Amino acid sequence: MQDTQSILTGSALPKMKKEKNKVWKRVIQNWELYLFIAPAFLYFLIFSYGPMYGIQIAFKNFIPTKGITGSPWVGFDHFVRFFDSYYFWDLLWNTLSISLYDLAIGFPIPIILALAFNEVKDGFFKRLVQTVTYAPHFISVVVMAGMIITFLSPSTGIVIHIIEWLGFDAPQFLTDPAWFKTMYVFSGVWQSAGWGTIIYLAALSGVDPQLHEAAIIDGASRFQRVRHINIPTIVPTMTILLILNMGSLLGVGFEKILLLQNPLNMGASDVISTFVYRAGLVDAQYSFSTAVGLFNSVVNAVLLITVNQVVRRTSENSLW
Repeated sequence: MQDTQSILTGSALPKMKKEKNKVWKRVIQNWELYLFIAPAFLYFLIFSYGPMYGIQIAFKNFIPTKGITGSPWVGFDHFVRFFDSYYFWDLLWNTLSISLYDLAIGFPIPIILALAFNEVKDGFFKRLVQTVTYAPHFISVVVMAGMIITFLSPSTGIVIHIIEWLGFDAPQFLTDPAWFKTMYVFSGVWQSAGWGTIIYLAALSGVDPQLHEAAIIDGASRFQRVRHINIPTIVPTMTILLILNMGSLLGVGFEKILLLQNPLNMGASDVISTFVYRAGLVDAQYSFSTAVGLFNSVVNAVLLITVNQVVRRTSENSLW
């Protein structure tokens, strides 16, 4: 038995050495490419993977004077504290409802715009509309939040004045919790729909014009050509973006929410990310906030892997 094992290991070692030599030869031959990718690799290694060392404080009672290694272990106490808290379900519901609302409204609109733009002839009108739709993407979150507050201010907001001029009672967009999610989602659609349209337009540019010519000869209408030619072309892009959006379902960005948040709409605007900000930076509960953030990241990762596996089994489009 030992002889056979020694023979196998003896025959496997030269193969492994040959494979390693081939790898190093490829690296040396393509050193320019590896040098080109080195800054991006170092960026993610230093700023994304390096800080993951601090995740262990989620399982410790972190004391700054003792450091990460000197702080005592507490196991899953912080997770149990968060799951047993009275605000856990409120935070989870607010986060999920905003994310699903944003996905239901914000995901199909760029697709519709891209299909519409693709049918419009090139000219001044098409360029103007495209510029107007994707220009808000370059507005910073702080400026966007300031514009929303200015437009929807109960006293000086232009939107409020227009609604009242039309004879309706203007709702309290900024203070009524029932309106916060709608205000957040539609302002996000206004800011990002045009930029998302560019991705689908790039996919539509790969459609073979001969397919449309053949469909026209066969008597297909414009709607039929969009349905049977354009939409199948962008399905892979739609699938990849949907998987990525599902993977960040609980990752609602806290910047705009935090800027639009006030004590009156807190019941609908308080999400996991804003709670982590308050617990970690404002209240200095470093271990507890890290545990909540880790829970959020793990759920997002599980959703991403699950949705990707489902899509992979049902179609040929997946991330991996």
